[in-house]
Amino acid sequence: MISRIFIDRPIFAWVIAIIVMMLGIGGIFSLAVEQYPDIAPPQVNIRAAYPGASASTLESSVTQVIEQQLTGIDGMIYFASTSNSNGQVTITVTFNKGVNPDIAQVQVQNKVQQALPRLPQQVQQQGLTVTKSNPDFLMVIGIYDETDKATSIDVSDYLVSNLQDQLGRLQGVGDFNVFGSQYAMRIWLDPYKLRTYALQPNDVTAALQAQNTQISAGQIGAQPMPDTQMLNAIVTSRSRLTSVDQFKRVVIKSQPDGSKVLLQDVARLELGSENYSSISRINGHPGAGLAVQLAPGADALKTSELVRNYIIQRSASFPPGYTYAFPYDATAFIKTRPEEAFALLKKRFPTLDDALMRRSFEELQKVTPSPPTVSRAVIENSETFNVDAGLLKADEKLKSYDGLFTNEFVQ
Repeated sequence: MISRIFIDRPIFAWVIAIIVMMLGIGGIFSLAVEQYPDIAPPQVNIRAAYPGASASTLESSVTQVIEQQLTGIDGMIYFASTSNSNGQVTITVTFNKGVNPDIAQVQVQNKVQQALPRLPQQVQQQGLTVTKSNPDFLMVIGIYDETDKATSIDVSDYLVSNLQDQLGRLQGVGDFNVFGSQYAMRIWLDPYKLRTYALQPNDVTAALQAQNTQISAGQIGAQPMPDTQMLNAIVTSRSRLTSVDQFKRVVIKSQPDGSKVLLQDVARLELGSENYSSISRINGHPGAGLAVQLAPGADALKTSELVRNYIIQRSASFPPGYTYAFPYDATAFIKTRPEEAFALLKKRFPTLDDALMRRSFEELQKVTPSPPTVSRAVIENSETFNVDAGLLKADEKLKSYDGLFTNEFVQ
């Protein structure tokens, strides 16, 4: 019955068909980018640091203590832990699909707080970090010095001090992993000199904790005060030690004859890297990398665009010779899908307007173009991202270049 209406009125049928087609073309811009729903289970990461501890010490004194408290959490499937020889502990707690990541993070945080008093004092001082993020890398950001005047430590310290915290506040960023570390005061003890002065490493640690402190000295003439008191002043005391010379003058021991044993008498001091476990180079230049992990439920395309725009904006204030690169971007595959979709539409409907197709494609390509193909290889103790990156345009062929990010893990 209804079909006869369109058969007897072909012009009306054509009008309805054209309206439906136009609504379909307009609906392309409001369709979801992802083809399938998010089926990855939420994960919460726990990180702790125990400087100088071995993997077995971490396992027995930190990892097992935290794992014993991870019981009775609603929706938890399992957890996996890693204890590294560089003093780092990572525990990943996986939950059922549909569990609210924020609620899961709060539950894990409460369990970690119960285990905190049982952890070593050094671990408590370093602090424990609880974050929610997807396990895979969304993208890798590389900062390097084209002039080769700076070292990898210099670039790493700049990345950690000036970019890491700001990137972590961007919408959609769940967590990040830095390939490098900032500057730290390195104290290399000489065991023979310690034996000469009858000292132990614990004596050096106690002296540093006692003399490298920030003291609140209070005020002079604060209330309540007599009527004759006319001056009120805040007392400023010496802050924490900051230079190598100040650390060298730390008193470790006082001898019976009145002489003093200073830190420089039993150790070699220098301003070096906080961690020497990895060395990063980008296109052969000294640099550092930062891997961004997506927050659960976040939009990968939007997060990638925010990160790129922030790095491009901050690049104007980089030190001379410093530049940036994006050696890995997981959203490259998503961004190439619209091109293939429009090519298929053009092949199926040759009469479609090329200008309309080009404008539609440019709207979907507002995000800064990124590499369409990415290959990742792990060679011995070196992790390499090889990239064939291209500039995608509707009316031009693919133009490509090569970029290389290498992060060597030192054992």
